[in-house]
Amino acid sequence: MSIVLGFFVFLTCLTIYKGAVVVPQQMRYVVERLGKFHATLDAGFHILIPYLDTVRYRHSTKEHVIDIPEQVCITSDNVQVAVDGVVYVRVIDAKAASYGIDDYLFGLTQLAQTTLRSEIGKIELDKTFEARAHINSNVVTEVDKAAESWGVKVLRYEIKNITPPREVITAMEKQMKAEREKRAAILASEGQRDSAINSAEGEKQRQIKDSEASMMSQINRAKGEAEAILEVARATAEGLRLVGESLQSNGGQRAMELRIAEQYLPQFGRIAQKSSTVVIPANLTDVGGIIAMAKGILQPQSGNATATETTNGAPGGNTSQWS
Repeated sequence: MSIVLGFFVFLTCLTIYKGAVVVPQQMRYVVERLGKFHATLDAGFHILIPYLDTVRYRHSTKEHVIDIPEQVCITSDNVQVAVDGVVYVRVIDAKAASYGIDDYLFGLTQLAQTTLRSEIGKIELDKTFEARAHINSNVVTEVDKAAESWGVKVLRYEIKNITPPREVITAMEKQMKAEREKRAAILASEGQRDSAINSAEGEKQRQIKDSEASMMSQINRAKGEAEAILEVARATAEGLRLVGESLQSNGGQRAMELRIAEQYLPQFGRIAQKSSTVVIPANLTDVGGIIAMAKGILQPQSGNATATETTNGAPGGNTSQWS
């Protein structure tokens, strides 16, 4: 009796175990009833019909990271490169992922490899390194189209390494070294050019400053000479004013006559050298005649023409002519 009771207890526990299902968060269970798809269970507690309903597939809706093995690809310029990568996917339809393909992870891996080879074959080796983002985008687009029927969403693809052959790496290193030397030479020449330009600009500024200094010196010298001329003119005018005032004072006329008499003989000698005819008083000791004659001599001469001058009423009353 106890054996039968124990059997019924065991059968009851087994039935409850098979009928009660708890689905964890971020999981999807595919349930079949008598071998046919029945439902997809979300996270939570669910009751199944024991011995009729069976949880056939369990899928995680988290992102899956699939490592794409390294493979050899040939670029458009016939260079073999080894490329590997990683693809990020997520199950969005548990039913399609269960019945659309036998192993969607394996299928995505193979599809990513073939698409990558196709994309690498479209570009040259030098552009593969700078076109990574473009290659990644194209791989995601192509793989996602095929994976849509599998209930899988391809989120992104990233190339991890691009490894050219050793001889290609050596050639690229030489090319980069030559490029660096070229840039260094260009920078050195640009430095020399800038230095020459700066030197020429400095020389230009120096010459401009020198010319401005010379101009200012000439201007200052001219201003000084002009000031000197003005001062001489002022002094002369002041002297003439004083002479005029002296002539108006007592004895001024006598002083003028004495001054004229003193300058008479040198002036007479100069005029005698320039003119062929000169009229002189007969008596050179007559001061009045000398002064009158000197006044006439100090006046401007009319030219070099020959003429005869006669003086009447002068003291001594004698007239002489030299020719």
